[in-house]
Amino acid sequence: MNKIIVYEQEDFKGLRKEFTSDVPDLHSVDFGDCVSSLKVIGQPWLAFSDTAYKGLAHAYEEGEYNHISQSDSISSLQLVSEDLEHPQITLFNKPDFEGVSKIITEETNLTYGHFNDKASSHTVQKGVWLLYEHGNRKGWQYVAREGDKIPNYESVFHFNKTCSHVYPLKGGRATITAKILWDSKKVESEREVVIDEIKGVNNTDFEQTFTTTTSKIYESATSHSFKLKPSGLKIDESFYLSTDPSTNLLVEKGSIDSTVTTDKVEVIMPANISPHSELNIRVIRRMVTASVPVELTITKNGKSKTECGEYRSVSGSNISARYVMKPVQKKV
Repeated sequence: MNKIIVYEQEDFKGLRKEFTSDVPDLHSVDFGDCVSSLKVIGQPWLAFSDTAYKGLAHAYEEGEYNHISQSDSISSLQLVSEDLEHPQITLFNKPDFEGVSKIITEETNLTYGHFNDKASSHTVQKGVWLLYEHGNRKGWQYVAREGDKIPNYESVFHFNKTCSHVYPLKGGRATITAKILWDSKKVESEREVVIDEIKGVNNTDFEQTFTTTTSKIYESATSHSFKLKPSGLKIDESFYLSTDPSTNLLVEKGSIDSTVTTDKVEVIMPANISPHSELNIRVIRRMVTASVPVELTITKNGKSKTECGEYRSVSGSNISARYVMKPVQKKV
């Protein structure tokens, strides 16, 4: 969800309004020229000093702004709808897109190079750019949107041959949903491990009560792990993969998360041993290694892509007891 929440006072106090689509005139919703703080969720928003998306514009990326320089001077709001991946702008040192040009695809402080205070025109091939009067994102700024072709900065107030910093707007955090394909679960191995053995002997002519307790508690453990499968896609944000209500795995770029969950299992023991018999109880833990494909849907900039991963578990939660009763020779 792309959303902007605007507040009447600084520090997110006073009256508030939420918007998920463009607002050409905040006065029409009784909130004109009174915004003093705001929060952005998802894609960036542009805030304009005049109605109908005119006047001075400032951009706000995802985040919280407890104080804004436009305090009490915002009259319209517009959601940035451009694709913000792979941004590109071309600056020219002469009007009408002539002279020396410079193609820029990332944030650049022009004061460190030869193109500082030289730009006189530009074209935007991709994304939305903020052009600043001074380095380090300071001074007067201009919002340049995809498709913009400004042939002469003389028409842009305060900007002819004064551009010293360019910054491409970043999209909001991706929304990631995970679908664990349990129907495609694959059991890779199974084995049994003896974790306890108890014996009881009754040499009498009468049935005897077993000397141990009628039940025992054992601790079981399951290890969980998740990894992304190699592909041309990538995940820049971290998120939690829930395999069950109590197990969450942190998924993030370049790492494999694993965790171990434990539980208590009660095993019931037989209460009695027949006359002249030996009871042997073996407590067995069944170890199962399984893998399940996971389909991730990553939505950002209004686009969705699919990434594949694999959830693996090594479970020892299946604990049971096996009983063998056999006769013993009577003592003479």
